[in-house]
Amino acid sequence: MPQDSLPPHLPPTRIFDCGGPRPVVALHCSLAHGGAWAGLASLMRRITIFAPDQPEHGKGSTWDRARPLHDQANEESIVVAEEVGQGGKVDLFGHSFGGTLALRIALERPDLVRSLTLVEPVLFAAAGAASDPIHAPFRARHLAFAALIAAGHLEEALAMFHGDWGAGETLEQTPPRLRSYMLERIHLIALQNPTLLDDQARILRPAGLESIAVPVLFVEGGSSPPIVGAVHSALIARMPAAQRLIVPGAGHMVTITHAGAVAPTLQRHLDAA
Repeated sequence: MPQDSLPPHLPPTRIFDCGGPRPVVALHCSLAHGGAWAGLASLMRRITIFAPDQPEHGKGSTWDRARPLHDQANEESIVVAEEVGQGGKVDLFGHSFGGTLALRIALERPDLVRSLTLVEPVLFAAAGAASDPIHAPFRARHLAFAALIAAGHLEEALAMFHGDWGAGETLEQTPPRLRSYMLERIHLIALQNPTLLDDQARILRPAGLESIAVPVLFVEGGSSPPIVGAVHSALIARMPAAQRLIVPGAGHMVTITHAGAVAPTLQRHLDAA
């Protein structure tokens, strides 16, 4: 069972003992929390997964708003990696927003990273930088979603977002407690646009991605929004040694809904790193 047992100065972190001491830091998607990795963790071997709650999620910290949310989440994630790595390297898992954090950490702190697993990192700016034709209509839809939030139509915005990025069920089919949790945080998605749409964190800077020398595994759902494949193609074009796993029938929540299809490839990826 996961437990909260790291020093109190660190973000609240779920710990999954998968039968070995090798540390993995797993960074969850927006509107979730560290517990989202439980299903996948139950199928992994020879590692220990540390899954911190990001700012404004789960039991995580309050966003200080003096800097972008991505900056604060990045700083806290690095502190966790430093602590659990005990001076060595860790493997990084990142899903969606968490995937953009993992990619940023690999660029800024390569001394901390042994391998990368990026599950649909939503760095939409990558598709734009690659002039992918999918990017423009996606950007327009995403900005329309942000406009709903700005106008106070939070339920409508959540329904739109959940339809694109959820686990396949309708919003009405989700448990009331989860629906309330997501509704309380839906405004955070639009506030991430400077980083995800416009690369405020400069993850796409020249010669950056090309410098990542560790093994990289991209994971995507075969039924995910088309922008996901465009982002992956753009990133992989600059990271030619990366592997790509596409899970048929899965959507954006692939590591939750199709953990059994992801785990064998992920285990091989870790074992070879």
